[in-house]
Amino acid sequence: MPSHADVGPGQAGTGLVSGLVPLGRALSVVSGTIGGMTDIDYWRTFLTRWSHEWADAQDPDAPEDERLAGHEEVLRTRWLGLPPAPEERILALEGRLGHRLPPSYRSFLRVSDGWRHAGGFVWLLAGTAQVRWHQDAAGLSEWYPGEPDDEPGAEHAVPAGMWDRALQLDVESDAVHLLMDPGDVDAGGEWAVYSWASWRASPPERYASFRAFMEDMYREFHTLEADRAGRTGRAFVNDTTRALDASVEEARLTALRGRYAQAEATLAEALAYGRPRAAGLRDQIRRLLGHTYTVSFHGLTTDPLYAPEVLPVLAAEHVTAHRHDSSWAYHLGGNPALAGTADAILRDVREGTYRYTPDGPFGRAVAQAREQARWGDTDGAWHTLCAALPEWRPVGPEHIAPVGLCADPLLGPLLTPERGRELLAVPRAGQRGARPAPVAGADPPGLAWLTELDPGHVLSSSYRFVLVEGVEPAELPGRVGADGAGVLTGPTTLWESRMHPRGGAKAAEWEDRARAAVGRAGDGWSFALEACPGTGFAEKWFVSPGVAASHGTRAVTVWSEPSDGHRPGVFHLSVAERGEERYAFTVRGTAVGVRGSVPAALDPERLFRPEDPPAGRLGERRALEALAAEYGVRLPRFALTLGRLHTFLTGPWNRPPGPGEGYATLRFVRTRP
Repeated sequence: MPSHADVGPGQAGTGLVSGLVPLGRALSVVSGTIGGMTDIDYWRTFLTRWSHEWADAQDPDAPEDERLAGHEEVLRTRWLGLPPAPEERILALEGRLGHRLPPSYRSFLRVSDGWRHAGGFVWLLAGTAQVRWHQDAAGLSEWYPGEPDDEPGAEHAVPAGMWDRALQLDVESDAVHLLMDPGDVDAGGEWAVYSWASWRASPPERYASFRAFMEDMYREFHTLEADRAGRTGRAFVNDTTRALDASVEEARLTALRGRYAQAEATLAEALAYGRPRAAGLRDQIRRLLGHTYTVSFHGLTTDPLYAPEVLPVLAAEHVTAHRHDSSWAYHLGGNPALAGTADAILRDVREGTYRYTPDGPFGRAVAQAREQARWGDTDGAWHTLCAALPEWRPVGPEHIAPVGLCADPLLGPLLTPERGRELLAVPRAGQRGARPAPVAGADPPGLAWLTELDPGHVLSSSYRFVLVEGVEPAELPGRVGADGAGVLTGPTTLWESRMHPRGGAKAAEWEDRARAAVGRAGDGWSFALEACPGTGFAEKWFVSPGVAASHGTRAVTVWSEPSDGHRPGVFHLSVAERGEERYAFTVRGTAVGVRGSVPAALDPERLFRPEDPPAGRLGERRALEALAAEYGVRLPRFALTLGRLHTFLTGPWNRPPGPGEGYATLRFVRTRP
């Protein structure tokens, strides 16, 4: 049996090919041994497998001008390497360089003194005779000079001086510069490898070692061959691809059992080798975890079975990002048969009419959850969805989760990363597994959260709302709508609702109408709320809509304008019952005005204290806490801040000018200089 130093082309470890651990287990460890495998054993086994797979991937029937000229010997011997470098030659190289070579490159040379076709773009890799100092021969230090205080390995960082001191490993390449840096060394003595090509239009890519670089080039070889096989229809099948494809199928079942993190890791490894199923499956997991960057559902958008599930998700991102529609056809992969379906999906998503409608028991739960979410009960909607998830069924073998939920205008906002993890952790499609602990509800009780929003939020500057008891949200337009017959619009965010005009065809210029979002405000109560009203509170003109809303019931009206540092804050609260105001108070700074008999729990003198800092909103918070306790009401924070709710145009919140009174309207027109 030949010694390590005697192994040459065509015989390097041929008996160990089948012993290479599938899926890169042997490729994933740094130098050392695995189950008795030495560094030399590793390289012999790894490089032999690579060589055989490369040779088998070549098309013997390809036209003569497409064959790899000059590689007849490589194909005959099935060996991409060169004869091994004797120890004395390696020592001579180290003497010439004045450095001991890093361990993984040194052991590589003892198996093959150079390498052909390292990936798709480095055609010849240096052995002992070709290694040389780069000395910034390409002048790249001008573009990537590096900083002295850059941490080695930092993203996109190139250590200062790397271009001058590094060894050049590329001999023949597609304009790829491949350098090994003796100034970027880890605890095991490995030198980092940097790869850069102008056509990549990106900073140099760093590898922790020569071994890490070669493993990535092996994955690149697999990816390129898998892509070519997909385009030409020529099979690319070997022990590695079979093992990877088996792992993808197991990852699919693992994901359905709720072990999504394990499944994603397996799919990510298979994707690094270009396995065709891995991307579409992994993207479903990534999208439900909140990732949108580079999620394309590869291979699924062009399949009529899966396109109705995944295209709406991409359409929602297309619309949100305001992308030009000319880019939409990219997702169809040149399949004209899907153009009509895709365009209809994009139109529905843009107009807000898209609805996620899966089949079966889960589909019925989706419809119920949408009804809950449309009136603000997002926690209840999420509970309904999670309870039904075990009944979810995929539309086909490439479908592992109800990712179409992300595109639904009402249910999509519910999918926070925390909830996405909970969804993915629920066993489904008939698979067994432990259910995860439920995620805590997103809605706090009561009303005081209105004082806790970050500055700059549309609700943090001012708001006004009406709470009505014993009335469904859909009935509110009939009570306080414009002209007594307001109409609910489709669900929209608070920010978007501000873009709707507050007036109307018949509105007088003095009228202060609100574009109010509606929903449920706790057991037996509904609300109509406007964020950031277009006018300030003026008690002289104010008319509470709660009076009209309270016929046959009772209603609470609140208007808040926190202090902006220049003007004192204003807080108004009034309660009406059966069409009459029962009590009200208005606090402006330290001045308090009261009408009627205010309950002790809502006494403004107790709630708003002179010692409170003007900007602290402490009095407002106490008032909201007391109001919530007195009437058992709440407002849905998630739906109001992140979700979508129906809106309608209310009647005026002010009275018309009386005899002898007037009003002025100021309009500001922005003109270009």
